[in-house]
Amino acid sequence: MLKGFKSFLMQGELIVIAVGLVVALGFSTLIKSFTDSVVTPLVNALAGGGAAGKGISWTVNGQQIQLGTFIGAVIYFFILMAVIYFVIVVPYRSYMARHGTAVFGEPPPTTTCPRCLSSDLPVDASRCKHCTSELAAPAGG
Repeated sequence: MLKGFKSFLMQGELIVIAVGLVVALGFSTLIKSFTDSVVTPLVNALAGGGAAGKGISWTVNGQQIQLGTFIGAVIYFFILMAVIYFVIVVPYRSYMARHGTAVFGEPPPTTTCPRCLSSDLPVDASRCKHCTSELAAPAGG
């Protein structure tokens, strides 16, 4: 059992995923600091907040709702996703393409079975993999 677990942990793809996760967490911390220290104060300043922490916000039943903080979190999310895409996904896709493996690409085209309405069938399939009914021949073939 331990031998199987060790081989699972030592798979190349799992190592790549783990390294990508660690890099993403590092970027997450960096970008979170940027949005908390720069973006949120700028958003609050643009909203006319005089004192620190008094930007776009209002109070309901004694609870302060901070819209500026939320806008900062949305900006944080988009910056983080852009960084992950351009620093991790694009180079990884390029690396895997050089090795003959397509990742993060468009899924292959599919068709729908007229009998059971399953929509995940390859276009060139002759039988439905769910109900085994005959499918029409692909157009142009």
